[in-house]
Amino acid sequence: MTDIVCPACAAVNRVPPDKPAHEARCGKCHQPLFSGQPAELTAASFDKAITRNGIPVVVDFWADWCGPCKTMAPEFKKAAQAMEPAVRFAKLDTEAAPAQAAAHGIRSIPTMILFKDGKEVARQSGAMPAGQIVQWVRDAGRG
Repeated sequence: MTDIVCPACAAVNRVPPDKPAHEARCGKCHQPLFSGQPAELTAASFDKAITRNGIPVVVDFWADWCGPCKTMAPEFKKAAQAMEPAVRFAKLDTEAAPAQAAAHGIRSIPTMILFKDGKEVARQSGAMPAGQIVQWVRDAGRG
């Protein structure tokens, strides 16, 4: 069984290994667990999303006023579409969740952090195209 946090309601779901994860739905809200869209995290859902998912989680720390963040957003979405359900992609607005950004030492945006089992395993600052995001996640996930 793999734990997957629902991007819609933050309920933790246990997905059996014999069930296709891309078809799985939340047991609480019945929304798809994977939609090819990065999950929108909040201050309240952030910790659960990075610690309770049984798959790696890539978080894009961004802000609405950040031009490079806006440029990278569609590329981040393409990377999510390419890598789900093996990796959860999520976004955290640093203006709406400053405590979480500060706790992770975010000094420039966009910054992506790859988490495994709640621990940071890699970090990358600056906007990147989808292909580079995918390659970075694959390379970082080996370590």
